[in-house]
Amino acid sequence: MNFEQTDEQRALQDSLSRSLRSRYSFEQRRAYAASEAGHDPKTWAHLAEMGIVGLLMAEENGGMGGRVEDLMPAMEEMGAALSLEPVLAGVLAATALAGAASPAQCDRLLPDVAAGRRVLAWAHGEPEGRHAAWWVETKAHREGQAWVLDGVKSPVLNAPQAGAYVVSARIEGAPADRHGCGLFLVEADAPGVHVRPFRLVDDQMAGEIVLTGAPGEPLGDVLDGLRAAQAVERAQGVGIAALCADMVGAMQAAYRLAADYLNTRQQFGRAIGQNQALRHRAAEMLVSLEMAKSMSMAAAAAMDNPDAAEAARDVHRAKLSVARHARQLAQSAIQIHGGIGMTEEYAVGHYLRRIHVMDQLLGDAGAHAARLAGLLAAA
Repeated sequence: MNFEQTDEQRALQDSLSRSLRSRYSFEQRRAYAASEAGHDPKTWAHLAEMGIVGLLMAEENGGMGGRVEDLMPAMEEMGAALSLEPVLAGVLAATALAGAASPAQCDRLLPDVAAGRRVLAWAHGEPEGRHAAWWVETKAHREGQAWVLDGVKSPVLNAPQAGAYVVSARIEGAPADRHGCGLFLVEADAPGVHVRPFRLVDDQMAGEIVLTGAPGEPLGDVLDGLRAAQAVERAQGVGIAALCADMVGAMQAAYRLAADYLNTRQQFGRAIGQNQALRHRAAEMLVSLEMAKSMSMAAAAAMDNPDAAEAARDVHRAKLSVARHARQLAQSAIQIHGGIGMTEEYAVGHYLRRIHVMDQLLGDAGAHAARLAGLLAAA
């Protein structure tokens, strides 16, 4: 497997890195987090202009037609900048929409999403699900020619900023069944839609969506449960790869902060980086970072070749491994900084918060360990 970036991927990452350094310093980011919008609309528009928002969308729908591997460098920069922009939520929602919707719906909906004019959020998880890949209690039923939805979705990443939600809802079957679900587009301002906003521990916006007789536009043939299931699983797989890359970006930034601190902090007349124990700690952090990078790229490669025998197992291995290595590295970075690393005003602690949130989204490390064990037992 070739983990080397292409020239195009490297150029995109370098351009995005420069842009975010000028637009998303730590102090600027704190101001965005404290604002009513919860992010920076100008940065969001710039990301859309660069093609980040539509990177995985088909060219005929206004996107770049890229592979999942092409998304990874961009997501690394999102993690390094502690981005609050709704990129991940949009990737999840647009991937599910593209997998389930009819060609006419894709032509109508996706160009505005790729251009950043319309923000989508992915509403699949439910409070009772607790990291389950499939747990859908939200119900959908017909009322005349229309479909209406009832249920609760939470947490929905970037729900307060989205203009519409791609919602999974059960048409038949039990909550944990893979079959019997459909996907619907629900407008945020539709009657029967109530959003309770809240902030995650890393300052990203999220929300609980309560649907009470809310109208939903069926995406494709909602009675084709197999197509909907494949769309959901595709969105989850792409999302996991993106989460892994985001954590890798956070790891890289935390490692750089720790390395700089080791080389500049003076104690007893010399840099603390000359202490052998701390040098060993830094070396262990670098090993963790390289392991996480490799596993992140393995997840992306698996989603670009989803029919490969090991694809599903590689995705679960990646989320499990990257989350554990990322948490270990971020904790070490805070310990190297000592007391200052625990303060709100210093960036290194915020990387651990970011990693904690990314670990919890789409199943934590323990959940993926259980899924991996199930796949290996069935092999």
